[in-house]
Amino acid sequence: MRRVRFVALGDSLTEGVGDPVGSGSRTGVRVGGRWRRWAALLAAGLAEEPVEFTNLAVSGAQTSDVAARQLPAGLALRPDVVSVVVGVNDTLRGTFDVGEIAARLDTVYSAFTGQGALLLTACLPDPGTMLGLPGVLARPLARRQRAVNAVVHALSERYGAVHLHACEGDWVTDRAMWSADRLHPGEGGHRQLALRFHALLAERGAATGPAPSPDHGSPAPT
Repeated sequence: MRRVRFVALGDSLTEGVGDPVGSGSRTGVRVGGRWRRWAALLAAGLAEEPVEFTNLAVSGAQTSDVAARQLPAGLALRPDVVSVVVGVNDTLRGTFDVGEIAARLDTVYSAFTGQGALLLTACLPDPGTMLGLPGVLARPLARRQRAVNAVVHALSERYGAVHLHACEGDWVTDRAMWSADRLHPGEGGHRQLALRFHALLAERGAATGPAPSPDHGSPAPT
């Protein structure tokens, strides 16, 4: 019997930015170390046996990058579980088009579920609020992120995804959960994402390994 295969697609959030291990981790900035990341923490709890985990996420990726480059690589791995968490970078571009974003995500979700993979998705907080931008800049970003989240909600329901409402909850306003840049989760935030996804998967009987620990291994950034 082959091992469970978990493939993660997306941007810097899934790449692990904000959750460094090794040297430099006390500042919340990676210096000569590597990223721990929520997806790797989740992978360890998907099954009692070791899981085949591949992270295709790339910092700065938009939905167009996921559809054009990460999707073909992910399909070739034929995952049992696939996470697709992306969209924040799209909201920061002047070329933002929620219709095109919806079409790309529909293509990606359809392709993986068509192979029989269990899809993981998440809606995310708006970057303007997280960065503390003034209202004139924050409001347009908030509208865009709400639009992306609405698309992800609708498509997640269509494809039977395990959907995490990551834009809600006390963790969003808890500074201890976020890295020094205020845009990416810190170790605590990555652990919360992994823990919450694991709980949703366990409810479906799709996670049989131990839940990720919420305990921080390093102090929160100042």
